[in-house]
Amino acid sequence: MEVILAEKAGFCFGVKRAVDTVYEQAGTGGSIYTYGPIIHNEEVVKDLEKKGVRVIASPEELHGITEGTVVIRSHGVSEEICRKIEEQGLKCVDATCPFVKKIHDTVNKESAAGRQIVVIGNAGHPEVEGILGWCKTPAIVIESEEEARNFRYEGDKKLCIVSQTTYNYNKFQDIVEIFEQKGYNGIVVNTICNATEVRQTEARKIASQVDVMIVIGGNHSSNTQKLYEICKQECENTYFIQTLDDLHLELPESVRLVGITAGASTPNNIIEEVQNYVRINF
Repeated sequence: MEVILAEKAGFCFGVKRAVDTVYEQAGTGGSIYTYGPIIHNEEVVKDLEKKGVRVIASPEELHGITEGTVVIRSHGVSEEICRKIEEQGLKCVDATCPFVKKIHDTVNKESAAGRQIVVIGNAGHPEVEGILGWCKTPAIVIESEEEARNFRYEGDKKLCIVSQTTYNYNKFQDIVEIFEQKGYNGIVVNTICNATEVRQTEARKIASQVDVMIVIGGNHSSNTQKLYEICKQECENTYFIQTLDDLHLELPESVRLVGITAGASTPNNIIEEVQNYVRINF
């Protein structure tokens, strides 16, 4: 059996930068916190917990902490949270992905200039919540093509459309087209991370060629869920797993080609473990 491993599987630049930052801070002593899980991978978060790194889950928890270092997660946080960290007298280490930071700057600038911000992404996702927290005025979140078709904007502001960095690239283009067909004036800033677009394109290509596709990533990882959706469209036998323990394959003899990809928050050791297991056992 042949196994095809995606070249772009595993940590992206922003995630690696954030994870490395926390491990560096964990070695300095003192109380180390991350605001929210540093990335959406439970295995990484558990390992950091063993090293004494604790997760702050809410503004209320943050309010009760008066000393130590807080690392801002790769997804970013709102301007208000950044201000609270400073007001608490805590040391702040910003590990926000630079591509996410660019969106913060864009929405802050454009909303201050009087534009209505529209974020295409998953409402409730920490990255989207962080983006909303840098807008000077209330923003609008659109999750799907259906929501875009039902969208009615009666204000007089021109729109500024941005995207969650891990959103499905093709869906983003489709939603933008719907807005254009409705005749809304404004600007479109494609803020989908290039690494996300490359991963999705590669995953689609591999999934279209194989008999079985395995997608590895955290259960709460948005970019991994998008990879799964894309692969499932191309290969019916697509499996979403977090670690090797979740892999329960009973492959028929007719299967000759297995593809593997992984979300941007998946450590290399987990990818290698799954790849080696498939190569040896099937």
